[in-house]
Amino acid sequence: MIIKPIGERVLIKHMKKEEVTKGGIYIPESARKERKEGFVVAVGTFEDGKELPLKKGDHVLYGGYQSDEIEIDGEKHLFVDFKDILAVVEEE
Repeated sequence: MIIKPIGERVLIKHMKKEEVTKGGIYIPESARKERKEGFVVAVGTFEDGKELPLKKGDHVLYGGYQSDEIEIDGEKHLFVDFKDILAVVEEE
């Protein structure tokens, strides 16, 4: 299935919460922080048809209070407005 966001929206595959620390300690669900980060799956366009400055596979941080959640192949995905994308994470 190919999903193409319409307008200034981005489809993001939500990054799962860590259940175990690097030291091997289990983190109970009640203590886990909801990290607002994920990977870009698909990108819409600006109103004038120009491409948004994101590409498939980008690791992003996002904010905002509104997003539409869908499940694709058993994994959580979100439609986020482009204005709610805070940063692209670049690996060193």
